[in-house]
Amino acid sequence: MSKVVVAMSGGVDSSVAAALLKQQGYDVTGMMLRLWSETGKEESNRCCTPDSMALARRVAAKLDIPFYVVDAKELFRSIVVQSFLDGYARGVTPNPCVVCNQRIKWDFLFNQAMAYGANFLATGHYARKRGLENGKWQLLRSVDHSKDQSYVLHILTQEKLAKAIFPVGEYSKPDIRELARTFGLPTAARSDSQDLCFLAGEDYRGFLLRNAPEIGVPGPIVNREGKILGEHQGLAFYTIGQRKGLGVASLAPLYVLLKDVATNTLVIGEKEKLGLRDLIAREVNWISGDVPTEPFRAEVKTRYTAREAWAEVIPLEDKRGGKNASSLRIRFDDLQRDITPGQVAVCYDGDIVLGGGMID
Repeated sequence: MSKVVVAMSGGVDSSVAAALLKQQGYDVTGMMLRLWSETGKEESNRCCTPDSMALARRVAAKLDIPFYVVDAKELFRSIVVQSFLDGYARGVTPNPCVVCNQRIKWDFLFNQAMAYGANFLATGHYARKRGLENGKWQLLRSVDHSKDQSYVLHILTQEKLAKAIFPVGEYSKPDIRELARTFGLPTAARSDSQDLCFLAGEDYRGFLLRNAPEIGVPGPIVNREGKILGEHQGLAFYTIGQRKGLGVASLAPLYVLLKDVATNTLVIGEKEKLGLRDLIAREVNWISGDVPTEPFRAEVKTRYTAREAWAEVIPLEDKRGGKNASSLRIRFDDLQRDITPGQVAVCYDGDIVLGGGMID
């Protein structure tokens, strides 16, 4: 009997993942990570509140499976939270969920599961995988594209994907809730979390000011011609394409076009000046393990919530990159409004996730 560790969070998706695997005859063990929270906000960190932990334990008891809590607080703080703070300090808009999946779930937790003797690590991600005749694996979008989470899994390698299971990827969200009710799971009606777990439901600006106050340095707001229009409260509090909260009076709507970290200047302008066709992505992971050498066509997402857009993907030499790393130039057919350094560009061939990297 194959042994599988399920990454449990106290949510409905990971609970149903565990139930489905138990039903399919796997030897299932639940593991939950205890993550870092600001002092006094432990009750609000959705990923590991006492309530979430209690729910996960109840699910494990209902399914009659072992359940363990693994402490990852300091690792999470030093890697995920610090990269979040460092990204904003550099003037980019980081994606901590990608960092968490790469370094915490599919590195630290994966290694914990393997050390425990598991054959597989399963998660509640809405994604799928497919085996090929040559022995390699493909990462696929979930059946329910509206809930698809393959974007944050573009960091998976062949080694990790071979030992990954995504039990909920073949279902829609309503199907999963119905399955939870059928299994009698206490998480069936629990709402989904939309926020970054360590923000504890708070706006990120307050978190930044408490943990990296040097980020909140005011500076000029200018137009493309350099005319000063106002004062910003810190570049970290703005993102490319932002319209609201600029504090500048104008007859026409104005948007953030550029953040110049060197001069601490925020550049804004009209909608028609917003948008780029090209981006450079670094530290690209190719799920197949094969780094392309020739340009090719693909659909590309530049944010988790963005729609895919057709582009030419052009491999670049990357002397800084190691094995299975490269740089890309991505040239879109049409202007893209929300290309933002620090986010991730992920390439797709239909439902197949090819790989992706951080927008530089």
